[in-house]
Amino acid sequence: MTEVAVGIDIGGTFTKYGIVDKEGNCLADGSISTTEKKDINDFLEYLKSAIDDVTSKITEPIYIKGIGLGAPNGNFYRGTIEYAPNLSWEGIVPFVELFKKYYDLPMFLTNDANAAAIGEMVYGGAKHMDNFIIITLGTGLGSGLVVNGELVYGHDGFAGELGHLTIMRNGRMCPTGRRGSLETYASASGIKRTIFELLADSIEDSEFRDVTFNQLTAKMISEAAKKGDNIALEAFELTGKYLGEALADTVAHTSPEAIFLFGGWANAGELIFEPTKRHMELNLLKIFKNKVKILPSGLTETNAAVMGASALVWKELNN
Repeated sequence: MTEVAVGIDIGGTFTKYGIVDKEGNCLADGSISTTEKKDINDFLEYLKSAIDDVTSKITEPIYIKGIGLGAPNGNFYRGTIEYAPNLSWEGIVPFVELFKKYYDLPMFLTNDANAAAIGEMVYGGAKHMDNFIIITLGTGLGSGLVVNGELVYGHDGFAGELGHLTIMRNGRMCPTGRRGSLETYASASGIKRTIFELLADSIEDSEFRDVTFNQLTAKMISEAAKKGDNIALEAFELTGKYLGEALADTVAHTSPEAIFLFGGWANAGELIFEPTKRHMELNLLKIFKNKVKILPSGLTETNAAVMGASALVWKELNN
């Protein structure tokens, strides 16, 4: 009988789930709308039904060892989702407590970036590393810090929010209501804002002159940079500068062996890796120079977030 874990990634639009074995093979997966069921209990019933349906289609005998969940503002210590700005459930949601009514199994919940870090440790490029950082680059910027083989949660479960480091006092407005956070400069939404600032301060021709903010995507910026658009290239240089300088500060805190860039925005490849590495090295204390690798994620599965959530089960049950 194959031992498996259920991995669940709760996103603002979709909730994805998969049945994953210890080697990282996804035996079955699926997704449901996160927004269709506004009441949390209705959503959990909907999710349970969807997981049971996909599990019933697996032909080989399986034994579910536990359930791992990644969610925005997920608190590992409490099993709660707390004040998540992109979810319809308000306040503090006792997610694990409620979901245990449907599954009498070990259940572990953390935020989505921490789940990605555990996934990197169990299935990805950090298998043999005890000290590393993962940066999730998407619409926002998340992070997970691993020190001496353990994820850093802090006393309240929310340690390691690098996306909300203030890198520019009185800088860009963040959805949290604060100003100048790294996320507003180095995420996919951040580089869009950089493009429009550069356009406003330049008369140089660019394919973005006739594009609205809502039409613009990070993929369009990557494609334009590859074709030599100077505005796009300058935006990548600035984004790498912001991210690299912030990572240099973070290296001084945890002295990682490597920093992994994870998520759709990391698919820009050397456009983001090269300036990030260069600016990080320029700002590192001498004792750290040329010691820290910046690497792409080793999670190659299409649904890496689900893989990360499932890895949480194996990590915690083996502790």
